[in-house]
Amino acid sequence: MQTKVSIYKQEKRWAYLFVLPAVLQFFLFGAGPLIYSLYASFTDWNVLFGVRFVGLANYREILVTERFWKAVYNTFFLMLGTPIGIACALMLALALNRRTIGSKLFRVIYYLPSVSSVVAISILWTWIYNYDYGILNTLLRMVFGVDGPNWLYDPTWIKPSLILMGVWRSFGATAIFYLAALQNIPQVYYEAAKIDGAGPWQSFWRVTLPLITPITFYLLVMGVIGNMQSFAEIHVMLSNGGTEYSGATIVYFLWQKAFQNYEMGFACAVAWILGSIIFILTLLQFKTMRHWVYDGS
Repeated sequence: MQTKVSIYKQEKRWAYLFVLPAVLQFFLFGAGPLIYSLYASFTDWNVLFGVRFVGLANYREILVTERFWKAVYNTFFLMLGTPIGIACALMLALALNRRTIGSKLFRVIYYLPSVSSVVAISILWTWIYNYDYGILNTLLRMVFGVDGPNWLYDPTWIKPSLILMGVWRSFGATAIFYLAALQNIPQVYYEAAKIDGAGPWQSFWRVTLPLITPITFYLLVMGVIGNMQSFAEIHVMLSNGGTEYSGATIVYFLWQKAFQNYEMGFACAVAWILGSIIFILTLLQFKTMRHWVYDGS
């Protein structure tokens, strides 16, 4: 009969085996380009004229480039969609968690945008936001008798438009995560709360929210990382980063430098700055998680 120690060691070996393909893939296809990109960030690497070492010149130039700071501001502004999407997804999950007719069908429908092509969704929302014949402005004129804004050309409305589309695209998948978390909460907690006189709101605030904080933390971390890397929708929906560069993100700025201006060394420096920002934000989230994430202890 196997002891607990031997079972643990066996499970540990299987865990390493499952992780091994991803580790090998990284070292075979990722480590080399990653190391070279760090070296390239210190060079004047133009694909037309070769590579020339310039030290920290790229980083100094980035810090005084106005468009870079505009892209940084836009990227952080677009991250407002992460908490908005999480809140909307939680409300949807609470609704889908009820045993009603057709709830399984609605789960599939709400999840569909998450498995659809980002390019296709961006084209669809470009049509929705069209100033002259888009469905959104048409409804505003028919229902409220007002002319809607020029969503994708007015600098004031470009970022809110992108946030709205991003929330719509992701909140179905986020709701599925929350739905799984809600269904894994033992009913004994709610029964105990009911015995203590807790109402629906108190049960939600004192039982449901604390027990789903681990999944909330996961969604927050992944949402921040994903939003920091926004590119496809910007490239498809906006021209040259939008009016007054008001929709460009850091990745879009990086893409322009690399594949329009062919400044590969400069683009590598931008990539390492972006990676550092993502690392710092993720580290801060892990540092603060112990103050609000329920770990079961």
